[in-house]
Amino acid sequence: MPLADAEAIQNARARQGQLTKPPGSLGRLEDLACWMVGWQRREKPRADKVQVVVFAGNHGVAARGVSAFPAEVTVQMVANFEAGGAAINALCNAFGHDMRVIPLELERPTQDFTRGAALSEEECLAALNAGAAVVDGGGDIVVFGEMGIGNTTSASALAAAVFGGCGSDWAGAGTGHDATGIRLKAQVVNEALALHEAYLDTPFEILRRLGGREIAAIAGAIIAARAKRIPVVLDGFIACAAAGVLTPGNEDALAHCVAGHVSAEGGHKNMLAKLGLIPLLDLGMRLGEGSGAALAVQVLKAAATTHGQMATFAEAGVSDQEA
Repeated sequence: MPLADAEAIQNARARQGQLTKPPGSLGRLEDLACWMVGWQRREKPRADKVQVVVFAGNHGVAARGVSAFPAEVTVQMVANFEAGGAAINALCNAFGHDMRVIPLELERPTQDFTRGAALSEEECLAALNAGAAVVDGGGDIVVFGEMGIGNTTSASALAAAVFGGCGSDWAGAGTGHDATGIRLKAQVVNEALALHEAYLDTPFEILRRLGGREIAAIAGAIIAARAKRIPVVLDGFIACAAAGVLTPGNEDALAHCVAGHVSAEGGHKNMLAKLGLIPLLDLGMRLGEGSGAALAVQVLKAAATTHGQMATFAEAGVSDQEA
C-alpha cells in the first residue's frame, strides 16, 4: 500500500514556515494541511469534494435484545436516508457533501455470533469488496458511516478481540440502553469471544466472526481509499472498530485516516487511544451515520484553505524578521 509522500510533506512544512503568521500559530491546522498534502500529493491540499457513504446491514445478534430498537428499524432508516430525512442528510446538504446509502442484503441478517461466525468467508469477502467498490477516486476526502441495529454489540466484540479486554470494557449504551441492557450486551460479547477464541488470530477471521456486512464494507472502503491515496475521516465507535480490525500486524494501516470526533459511546475514547488517533471534535455525539466525521470535515477544509490561500511574507511584503 502507498505511503504518504515525504517530499511533499517537507515542502508543505516549508510553506507553512513562510506564511504570514508566527510559526505554529495555527496549531493542528498546520499539521492537518501537511498530512493532506502528503496523501494527495498536491502543493495545496483540497477538501472541496467530499464523498460520504453510509453502509447498512442487519445483525442476527439483534435477536438477543442487545438494542433498544427492533431490527426492522435498519430498513426504515435506509428509506429515511434515501428520502433525505436523516441527520447525515441534513449535514451533507449544509456542507455540500455528496452522500450515498448502500444497503447490504438487509433481508439476510448475519448469523448470531454467539452461535457461529457472523459471516462466511464468501460473505465477508463480498462485503469487503462492496465497500471497496464505492471508492471511485472522485473525492478529495471520504467519510464512511453505518446503520445497523445491533452493530454497537458487534463493534464491542471487535474491539475486545483487537485491543483486549472483555465485554464490560467495551459495551455501552448504543441506541439508548440502561444499565441492565449494557450488562446484557457485555454478556453477549463475552459469549461470542469465548465461542470464537481459538480463531481470532487474523484480521479477516476477527472481522467475519464478530463483524457485520456494513462493518466489513467500511473496512474494505478504508483499504480502497488507501490504495487511491484518499484521506479518510473516521466517524465514531463502529466505524473505528471497522478501522481497528485492519491494524493487527500493520500499525501503519490507518496512516491515511484521521479521527473526526470522539463519540459519547462508552468505549470510543479508549479505542482512539489504542489507535493513537486524536479526535478533531468532541461534541458528545453518538449517532453514527458518519455524522461526526461529516461535521469534522470542516476542520480539514479550514486547514486546506489557510494553507493554500494565505500569502507568504514575501508575497505580502511583510517582514518575517523579529524587531
